[in-house]
Amino acid sequence: MNPNLIERNEPRWMRLVLVTAGIYNLTWGAAIILFPAALFRFADLDLPRYPQIWQCVGMIVGVYGVGYLIAATDPLRYWLIILVGLLGKIFGPLGFVGALISGDLPLAFGATIITNDLIWWIPFAAILYQVFKATSDRSTSIETDYDTATTTVTSHRGATLAELSEDKPTLVVFLRHTGCTFCRETLAKLVSQRNDLQAAGVSLALVHMSPLMHATQFLSIYRLDDVHRFSDTKCELYNAFGLGRATFPQLFGPKVWLRYVSAALVEGHGIGPLSGDGFRMPGAFLLERGEIVAAFRAESAADSFDFTAIAALAQDGEVHCSIPFSGS
Repeated sequence: MNPNLIERNEPRWMRLVLVTAGIYNLTWGAAIILFPAALFRFADLDLPRYPQIWQCVGMIVGVYGVGYLIAATDPLRYWLIILVGLLGKIFGPLGFVGALISGDLPLAFGATIITNDLIWWIPFAAILYQVFKATSDRSTSIETDYDTATTTVTSHRGATLAELSEDKPTLVVFLRHTGCTFCRETLAKLVSQRNDLQAAGVSLALVHMSPLMHATQFLSIYRLDDVHRFSDTKCELYNAFGLGRATFPQLFGPKVWLRYVSAALVEGHGIGPLSGDGFRMPGAFLLERGEIVAAFRAESAADSFDFTAIAALAQDGEVHCSIPFSGS
C-alpha cells in the first residue's frame, strides 16, 4: 500500500485508539518488569524460577507500545504495525485457551487477556478496515454527469456508450476489480449467456477499472477481448451511473462470505491481485438510444445478475429498476 496515494484525512478516533494502546502497553510492560511476580501471585501460581524471562515479555509488550505511538502519528502509513499488533492480540488468547484446556494455566491467569487483547480487536480491525478502504482506491475519482460520460468516454475501439446504444440495445456491465472472485464469476456467466444476448439483438459492453493492457490480457482468458470495453480507471462512468463505494456489510457481510466460498472454492473462480478500487460496486444497465431502460445496481459485492433476463427487457417500452438475480 502506497501512503503517497492516500489523502491524509484519517478520523481522530484512530489516533486516539493507538495513543491509548501505546500508553497501556508501556504501563503494563513496565509493571511486569518492575513486579514480575505480581500476576503469578494473583493467579495463585508458583513464582517463576527465572523471572527475567517474564520480564522480557514485559519488555516486548512495552516495545509494542512504542510502535503504537509511532503508528498514531500516521495510521495509514504505519498500518503494518497495527496489523502485527492485531495478530498478536488474536494469537495470544488462542494460546491461552490451549493452555487452559490442557490445565497448564488457571482461568485467573487470563484476566489480563481482556485488557491486553480482547478489547482491542474491534478498534484495531476498524482501523485496518479504514486503511484498506483508503488504499484500495488507486484512482482519483471523477464526478461526471450521465450525458457527458456516455458521450465522451470511449471504449478501446473509440466508441461511446451513446453511440453503441444508438446502433442497437446495449447491455453495459460494470465489473468489480479484476482480482475479485465475483468479477470472474460474472465474466464466466457472460460467456455462457452470450449467445442468448446475441439472439435477443443486444450488444455487450464492459466497464472496468484496470489499465487497458491488463484488461486485454485478462479478458482474453474469458474470450471476451472482442467486446467493447471501457478502461474507467478514474471511475467516471461508475459515478455517472450511480455505482458508489461499498459499505462494510456490502463487502464483508455474511452473505458475501458464503457466496465467496461457493464462487471461489466450489466453482473455482479463485481470487487475484487487486486492480482498481476494491470497494467499487458492480451493476448492469440496458441502454437504448443513449437512455437507460433497465438499471440493476448490486446490493452487495456478491450479487449475481441474470443477463439473459435483462436482455429480454429490450424494446418492450418499459423502464425497469428491479434486479433479476441468478445464483445468489
